[in-house]
Amino acid sequence: MTQKVQINIEGMTCISCARNIEGFVKTLPGVKSSEVSFPLEKAFVEIDAGVTNSAELAQKITSQLGYKAFAEAEESAIDKEAKVHREEVRRQRNYTIISWLIAIPVMLGTFREYWILSSFVPEFFANGYFLWLLTTPLMFGPGWQFFRGTWRGLKHGFTDMNLLVATGTGAAYLLGVVNTLFPEAGFGGPRVAFFESAALLIAFLVLGRYLESLTRGRASDAIKKLMGLKVKNARVIRNGKEEVIPIDSIAVGDLMVVKPGEKIPVDGVIREGYSAIDESMITGESIPVEKKAGDSVIGATINKSGLIKFEAVKIGKDTMLSQIIAFIEEAQLAKPKIQKLADKVSANFILIVHILALLVFLFWFFVGYDYFFTAGSKFLLSSIVLSSVPVSVFAVLLSITVLIISCPCAVGLATPSAIMAGTANGADNGILIRGGDALERASKIDTVVLDKTGTLTKGSPSLTDVRSVSDLTETEILRLVASAEKGSEHPLGEAIVEAAEKRKLPFDSISSFKAIPGQGIEAQIGVKQIYFGNRKLMKDKGVFIVETSLEEVEKLEEDGKTVMLLAVDGAIKGFVGVADTLKENSAQVVKKMKELGMRVIMLTGDNPRTASAIAKKTDISEFLAEVLPEHKADEIKKLQKDGRRVAMVGDGINDAPALTQADAGIAIGSGSDIAKEAGQIVLVKDDLRDVINAFDLSKTTMRKIKENLFWAFAYNTLGIPIAAGILYPSFKLLVSPELAALFMALSSVSVTLNTLRLKRWQPKTI
Repeated sequence: MTQKVQINIEGMTCISCARNIEGFVKTLPGVKSSEVSFPLEKAFVEIDAGVTNSAELAQKITSQLGYKAFAEAEESAIDKEAKVHREEVRRQRNYTIISWLIAIPVMLGTFREYWILSSFVPEFFANGYFLWLLTTPLMFGPGWQFFRGTWRGLKHGFTDMNLLVATGTGAAYLLGVVNTLFPEAGFGGPRVAFFESAALLIAFLVLGRYLESLTRGRASDAIKKLMGLKVKNARVIRNGKEEVIPIDSIAVGDLMVVKPGEKIPVDGVIREGYSAIDESMITGESIPVEKKAGDSVIGATINKSGLIKFEAVKIGKDTMLSQIIAFIEEAQLAKPKIQKLADKVSANFILIVHILALLVFLFWFFVGYDYFFTAGSKFLLSSIVLSSVPVSVFAVLLSITVLIISCPCAVGLATPSAIMAGTANGADNGILIRGGDALERASKIDTVVLDKTGTLTKGSPSLTDVRSVSDLTETEILRLVASAEKGSEHPLGEAIVEAAEKRKLPFDSISSFKAIPGQGIEAQIGVKQIYFGNRKLMKDKGVFIVETSLEEVEKLEEDGKTVMLLAVDGAIKGFVGVADTLKENSAQVVKKMKELGMRVIMLTGDNPRTASAIAKKTDISEFLAEVLPEHKADEIKKLQKDGRRVAMVGDGINDAPALTQADAGIAIGSGSDIAKEAGQIVLVKDDLRDVINAFDLSKTTMRKIKENLFWAFAYNTLGIPIAAGILYPSFKLLVSPELAALFMALSSVSVTLNTLRLKRWQPKTI
């Protein structure tokens, strides 16, 4: 039997780790397919359940690859993932502090004789034994993770960036140790101790790893919050008795009881009772849906009014909430194209550099030294005189210099430093962006899909119209209906009462009140008999509605409003309209998106009439109505299959799968926590104009990343040939490992300085 399982993995340090684990798992018996996500720190594996299981796979990953893998219950795994992420950030932060506290004095000691450093750097800082003493804990502390990663990869035939770092820093460190302890061994002596090269490389790379751990998205938070919506216990009728049982004990066909204010435990069908169900967490619609016998209910939604009994139809992983959780996990697994390209580039870069370093050694050992070496030659920025250096040491020195100068510190910092600056600037302006993938995808958006409720509209019903068709004034009509609804718990009634309270209208006492399910209310105010509700209520009570009033009612309904009529003593006196009103700036934002050349589409679970009304007000020509939560993501997929780069803007739990499926999911800050966790971009200020600002910031940041990468690769393109000795035959110029380390440092500094220019970015005013 085919089964999909998840395995949580600790200890991955780069994308190459994920690729290597993925390849290893695919070779194991019983595995049909395997995908490993570095950001999620998970493996998603399709297995033959009769051959293997998740626990066995986790044990093999741990024992054979050295990573910590575990397969646990969903809740405990999620808690552990969050803890692991916090520990990783803390560990890399401490490594970074330690690395720079050591690297700075090592550099000062190495270059003490240059510039004005000798005036304030103590002489013992330049002592080889002191430099060795400082560098050793750096190599076997913060730097040990690179050597451990190298060994783990080589043991199973894998290579990653760890190998390049370990080769360059390890060779420099060992040469320094040998020349410090055995100065007469013929490897250059104490003047050829490259401790500073090893120290500075480790410091910069640990900093890059720390920045990466900070920007890595904590995708499990969305799943954790969704899990929190599930009911722990449920009330069930068995053998004629009502009892409370754990939700895991519910069986299909059980008759469940849910009282007002309680959550519905699982998906089912109502058998007895009538109520209004708040389905906003699933459907996104703010107005509760009235349900009666035969209607379906969704697990985790809230029963607002009456007691209901329903039959359990879907339980466990079959419920809509569980399906949303599964979809988010699946969508978050997808790797962006740029990540796959980076995997290939990094792997080829490492191989090419090592081959190049070997070729440099072979050239100078067998050919170059005899043809071009001149006694008395010196490395740039070094006091070493190459008068008696043997050919082997000369060739090794140039190979090490190639490895050091090609170490991708600037390349490693180019992206995370810009991401840090861009996301920090965004956070200062109320735009939270979850790392580089979100920035990269948001910068290429050409289609924007907007949720209606809570995104374009305010997300809660409010009074929009009060009309009189009698001698009563509009104020008197509002006072009457608000007095009648004062004791009602219906959201529409609450909106009317709230409007009356804002106008400080007095409320009349009512002598009787009766709610008529699905129609409205009946009340007695003084001697007046009040009916307030829909047209069906008026028909059942024999209240005649004149044609002109009916036309006005239908006109308001066409405008997407819910209309309730007021009858006093058997005659229509007026009516009121309640609707979810449009947010400020919604129309302006849509207009701006169109000016930027974007295709704008509205997506909603609401009825076509209401959707059309909102689309008309915002000048949106394309909209999709009555779209179920599980189908919203399908609509995003259709657009993506047509080659569109899609941003989804939403605020409800029902939007979470679509937010995750979209190239850029943008969650409104006032929306549900689930939407905010599923979205890659969160607008804290609940200002739709920040959608435009998020696009602008992402484009600015991506432009800065490309600039950084250009200069970083330009540095390697120019630096590697010079380090290999291309200038030596004509100009007798050689780059020392120290100078290579300095060039490497300067390239990183230049990338950082270029990144700081992102501070100039400011939100645009629409």
